[in-house]
Amino acid sequence: MMKHVHEVIVVEGRYDKNTVHQAVSATIIETSGFGFLKNKDKIPLLRRLAGKRGLIILTDNDRAGFFIRGRLHGMLSSANVKHAYIPDIKGREKRKKAASGEGKLGVEGMTQEIIIKSLELAGATFSDKNTAPVSPERITKADLFGCGLSGREGSAQKRRKLLRQLNLPERLAANGLLEVLNVLYTRDEFLSLNSNSYDSDL
Repeated sequence: MMKHVHEVIVVEGRYDKNTVHQAVSATIIETSGFGFLKNKDKIPLLRRLAGKRGLIILTDNDRAGFFIRGRLHGMLSSANVKHAYIPDIKGREKRKKAASGEGKLGVEGMTQEIIIKSLELAGATFSDKNTAPVSPERITKADLFGCGLSGREGSAQKRRKLLRQLNLPERLAANGLLEVLNVLYTRDEFLSLNSNSYDSDL
């Protein structure tokens, strides 16, 4: 049974995200490598997520990974941030033609067992279906569609309006929005907010 991680996990890129998703169920946010340094909305979003759930930073063990980890640590409140580290393993990820400059596997090259162990050592809060407390009903893709925020004419405009209202990154697509909303709001809070804001638009 796949375990759930309460904290939001921060990784460098989409291949890392895919690997971690195969190991645990969690909300995972990408830094887009060094892209977070140019994205003025990323750090405020991570601060909000840290305040709500706590963050676990999981980056590669190379120079770039430690630079990203260090910058994030300096920009975020350390009280709500945990650090997960993968072991140094020499090798090359399957999708790459050559090993990295330092010859180490990154997060994407780790096994599920190693990912879980790294998160455990970082102090991640795990639960499974048998032990997890009853949580509020999640916001779904159907809710976004029902509120006109995806899959309809004018959905992109309504999504941008909601993102501005909630002070969320304007580039969040529907799937990213769904992940973030489920950390910050209950389904009832979202539907109430959406009803108050968009009744006249639907």
